[in-house]
Amino acid sequence: MSTSSSQEISGSSAVPHLDVDPFAMDFFADPYPTHELLREAGPVVYLDKWNVYGVARYAEVHAVLNDPATFCSSRGVGLADFAKETPWRPPSLILEADPPEHTRTRAVLSKVLSPTVMKGLRDRFAAAAEERVDALLEKRNFDAITDLAEAYPLSIFPDALGLKPEGRENLIPYASLVFNAFGPPNQLRNEAIARSAPHQAYVTEQCQRDSLTPGGIGACIHAHVGEGAITATEAPLLVRSLLSAGLDTTVNGIGAAVYCLARFPEQWQRLRNDFTLARNAFEEAVRFESPVQTFFRTTTREVELSGATIGEGEKVLMFLAAANRDPGRWDKPDSYDITRRTSGHVGYGSGIHMCVGQLVARLEGETMLAALARRIAKIEIMGEPQRRFNNTLRGLDSLPVRITPA
Repeated sequence: MSTSSSQEISGSSAVPHLDVDPFAMDFFADPYPTHELLREAGPVVYLDKWNVYGVARYAEVHAVLNDPATFCSSRGVGLADFAKETPWRPPSLILEADPPEHTRTRAVLSKVLSPTVMKGLRDRFAAAAEERVDALLEKRNFDAITDLAEAYPLSIFPDALGLKPEGRENLIPYASLVFNAFGPPNQLRNEAIARSAPHQAYVTEQCQRDSLTPGGIGACIHAHVGEGAITATEAPLLVRSLLSAGLDTTVNGIGAAVYCLARFPEQWQRLRNDFTLARNAFEEAVRFESPVQTFFRTTTREVELSGATIGEGEKVLMFLAAANRDPGRWDKPDSYDITRRTSGHVGYGSGIHMCVGQLVARLEGETMLAALARRIAKIEIMGEPQRRFNNTLRGLDSLPVRITPA
């Protein structure tokens, strides 16, 4: 991967053009050398492959995330520009919206996923985590992705949301589809959309008021229609937002945490000595592995960012994962340390568009890691982990492990 010699003179400084494809399979397999190249090339770069600007340092990623008036989401948070092309599905009222519309719909989700609601779910989530550990201790050898990172959230979150038991096997493929669709029209995106019809049909049906169990989070969203906060057509789209936001972030986050703790036994021992570190162990895994790797914004006006001038209507690709390991922001960024002060990481984004499912992810991650640490002495990786390739997400497809009871 090379920095091409052509330089674009913009404002006071040149924006380096890079011959880098952040949606290529070899990049997904090992993104870290490219992240370093992107950070070192300059605060703002231009990626010729897709004609987009890129930011990979923490300062610029944070600045873009926290200026939604200049770097908007309503034109799509993927490569597609909704001002120029039709979205592949009705846009998200949360992820792909700007204030004031975003402020109104986000307020509804903040109520149904409030810290008080999470407190009410804690005991149920903790009990489900203990049950999952019981099942894993019987097996001793298992796949930490299928049998743990996926199985645990799937055993509790759809219930909390109020989904019917049938058809839940569509949930993970649907979330994976949504995040693949943010990428360019490559094989991953094209194949995901081509086989998406059953997943989309299932999700559309599940989000309707009649499909949701009374008292669940989904029904609570629909209840806001009666109060006039949202319309009857908006309610199902808000439930839909939780189906992707509440699952994939958690599955990949728990998978990342188990992968980290298995690779760094001294950190596992630290957690076993102090269960109160469970939440931070999960948080540090989200910083270290960054389950959500990238997101786009579109400029609403000409803007100067760290000396580079970017015109109106330009796509800007934020490398969240590169920012989360920026040595300019983090001490020893490439080490996994469960006692690190993780606040400020951009693993869930930052600002008004911060991941709406983050409280769910944190609660599930914390309860699961605490349950594991209490009852398991050792986690060993027993085979080659397999990556699950996705245009936006970084996670594993398979992680064979063996556990030793405490």
